[in-house]
Amino acid sequence: MQEKINAQLVECMKEQDKFKVSVLRMLKSALQLESINKKGDLTDDEVIAVIKKQVKMRNDSIVEFQKFNKAEEVEKLEKEIEILKEYLPESLSEEEVDKAITDAFTKISPTSMKDMGLIMKELQSIAARADMSEVSQKVKEKLMNL
Repeated sequence: MQEKINAQLVECMKEQDKFKVSVLRMLKSALQLESINKKGDLTDDEVIAVIKKQVKMRNDSIVEFQKFNKAEEVEKLEKEIEILKEYLPESLSEEEVDKAITDAFTKISPTSMKDMGLIMKELQSIAARADMSEVSQKVKEKLMNL
């Protein structure tokens, strides 16, 4: 995955796509920082986690910029998110997420909110392809209705 990002960076430099180069350089820096913190090479899942974190940071910034009517900044961040999402695997559909949650509930047979951690641990396999905050919310709702 990192090789793909580096190859794209070189390609964008040759094409003189300054905006995409800047986004990919920021991503590469974030990946290097994570690699240093981990003290080793990153797996593809870890690279995906870093990219998702970058997307989340930009989404949070968009919310703040919208409060102050900074349309240019919002547009710039949306373009950055588009570029970053090119490197993420296709997200699971809502039905696929619901099925994974149902399967986890069947396997664990939770009895109360205390079992939330077990359910979420079971659902880590879909973390790279789903928004885990939404998954967590769905799990909470389902646990409350037990």
